[in-house]
Amino acid sequence: MASSPHILQPASVQRVMFKVLIALVPGVVAYVWFFGAAILVQLALASVTALAAEALLLRLRNKPVLLFLTDGSALVTAWLVALTFPPIAPWWLTVCGVLTAIVVAKHLYGGLGQNPFNPAMVAFCTMIVAFPQLMSQWPHVEFNSFATQFNAIFGGLFGLDRHIDAIVMATPLDALRTVLRDPEQVAGIAGILGEHATFGNIGGRGWEWVAMGYLVGGLWLIQQRIITWHIPTAFIVTLAIIATGFNLFNPEHFASAHFHLFTGGAMLGAFFIATDPVSGSTTPLGKLIFAAGAALLMLVIRNFGAYPDGMAFAILLMNLLVPLIDMHTQPKVFGHQRKSTP
Repeated sequence: MASSPHILQPASVQRVMFKVLIALVPGVVAYVWFFGAAILVQLALASVTALAAEALLLRLRNKPVLLFLTDGSALVTAWLVALTFPPIAPWWLTVCGVLTAIVVAKHLYGGLGQNPFNPAMVAFCTMIVAFPQLMSQWPHVEFNSFATQFNAIFGGLFGLDRHIDAIVMATPLDALRTVLRDPEQVAGIAGILGEHATFGNIGGRGWEWVAMGYLVGGLWLIQQRIITWHIPTAFIVTLAIIATGFNLFNPEHFASAHFHLFTGGAMLGAFFIATDPVSGSTTPLGKLIFAAGAALLMLVIRNFGAYPDGMAFAILLMNLLVPLIDMHTQPKVFGHQRKSTP
């Protein structure tokens, strides 16, 4: 037998990060197809901002700029910020979000590998608390003119007031939450989903295919052994079980499991956000607990909270518990018995 280490393929931060970017492509393609090319502008804007901020911070910290700038971590953060923000968000909102992620959530904690919170989710939560209206302006699935969307990003929606109802729509989760909280609404979920143009056959109209793209990319990451099965499986199974329980308890008020899975950020969160190796749990059992807790919190926020999609808040709350989870889920060392907790 050959001597250790037995490594079958070279592993590096750069290789991992660029495979994550490749895995996001199917979701981005579906995004462009249904909602227009504005998301490509946001991805480019976020990427340039992230690389510039990363280079500046590395220079200020006397770190090798080229080495860290080419590892792909800043680009992954930028893409996740852009994909969770509205594609017609003002350019400055995307820039502020990316700066928050890179400067505050990443480098102020020591840089790559030191941040206790997911940087992209810190950016999302900060911006949605500070600018809730701007973070709720999503392009209508039937109105994806690139020229109009480009003007909305760099010129603002104020000059488009006459056509704003045709351009901007609420997300399916926001629309469902608003309608269900209307005291005059008596149709129930079945009637709402059948009449509202925001909803499709499974989840949100267009969002179904975006989520499917993230699912395909996420499964490829598992096949490539970039991530393990633990977090995506625990997240999806927990979300499906709890959502089904709510739906069986009151089908007129709580949406089904497939609606929650294929609407909003569920698939993106399960495969690309909760699996962050820095801010997430690292032990096998800990990953299951971390993902299950995130799914539970997300569904509670969706059903009872003030925000339509609680993915970002759920991830950050579970990030707080990661040290405790990992401490109590360490696997037994070979040849030693597990110490009993006093």
